[in-house]
Amino acid sequence: MVTQSHESKNMRLISHHDLNGFGNIGEGMHIHTTRDGRRILYLAHESSPKDITSIDVTDIANPKIVSQTDLPYAHLRSNSLSIVGDTMLVAYQSLEPGQPGTGMGVYNISNSEEPQQIGFLDTSGPYSRGCHCLWWVDGNYAHLSTGARDFKPNNQKDDQFYMIVDVSSPENPVEAGRWWMPGTMEGDGHDPVNRHPEFDSGHRLHNANVYPAKPDRAYCAYMDSGTAIVDVSDVSSPRMISQFNFAPPFPGFTHTVLPLFSRELMVVTQESVYNNGEDYPKLIWMVDIRDEANPVIISTFPMPELETYTSRPGRFGAHNVHENQPATTSMQDETLIYATFFNAGVRVFDTSNPFQPKEIAYFVPEKLDTAGSVGINDVYVDENGIVYAVDRVKGGLYILELTA
Repeated sequence: MVTQSHESKNMRLISHHDLNGFGNIGEGMHIHTTRDGRRILYLAHESSPKDITSIDVTDIANPKIVSQTDLPYAHLRSNSLSIVGDTMLVAYQSLEPGQPGTGMGVYNISNSEEPQQIGFLDTSGPYSRGCHCLWWVDGNYAHLSTGARDFKPNNQKDDQFYMIVDVSSPENPVEAGRWWMPGTMEGDGHDPVNRHPEFDSGHRLHNANVYPAKPDRAYCAYMDSGTAIVDVSDVSSPRMISQFNFAPPFPGFTHTVLPLFSRELMVVTQESVYNNGEDYPKLIWMVDIRDEANPVIISTFPMPELETYTSRPGRFGAHNVHENQPATTSMQDETLIYATFFNAGVRVFDTSNPFQPKEIAYFVPEKLDTAGSVGINDVYVDENGIVYAVDRVKGGLYILELTA
């Protein structure tokens, strides 16, 4: 029975699971269907000691833990994962450069109770913190935000670049190509990039998404460098088509780029990284990409009430969106955008009019940690429209549905 107090509009809380007290989930969420018909939600943890938690969500009113694994080092985080068939990839990043265990793990999850590691790509190195985020949907190429042994950044904040990895042989993943923002690698022949004068988050890749609808394009969120649309028709030699950036004058940290192919638009999110709105505004932007060589901002999404949420503990501002993963267990919707705002919960926006997105629903959970903080970090929407939201602080997993 759900007994928690919460704030909501047009959303109903179906169930909640605290993940045995290890509720600190990152940005890795995917529902895998087992051969016997069960639905298992895999979650990557944002910090140690836990690595991956799998939850049976066949009965969404009664989610149950199937497996919960531990990280081999306290300095690691798993943070991101992707699943194709019975194979799962997991990103591993360390707290400091040069620490062991970083890279990309490959797992066989045909037995959901006992996932087995079958491969590993080591991306550790003296200047590397390993892999922060990965995207893998076609079974062949994974798209990583990572460091590497042979990549020395001009500035340590710029330590993760775009690496394409051939995973056609899961036991032996190998690098197929790479691209970085010019000026971020030592000796690349370009002038160093400009730093944000107030909020220097770094010029590194956060994520790169490549969709079957346009497999020769990568949509890159490159933090303080904004967004980049990259031609990956030759994976061994990616080429930037366009870049646009709003930082400065706005704070940077571009987090996610979601293309809306049928509408020739893309949604771009930033990440709030300071408490109490100190880096406000961290926004969601709507961008016209009819001419992909010249992206044009046409609107921003409405923000939750500033005074209400900056007076509460924790981060306030945009973070991630449901990314329309091209999987049978994932909703693909180019009009409704499901977004996370940390202490302002999960919010749903109608973008029928892209020049004036409207908020139509939200859910903000009860404060569960001792500091009274909420940190809704990521959101995944299944093919039935059921919403799964996770907390990076303590709250765990919330299963929701729209009621309007």
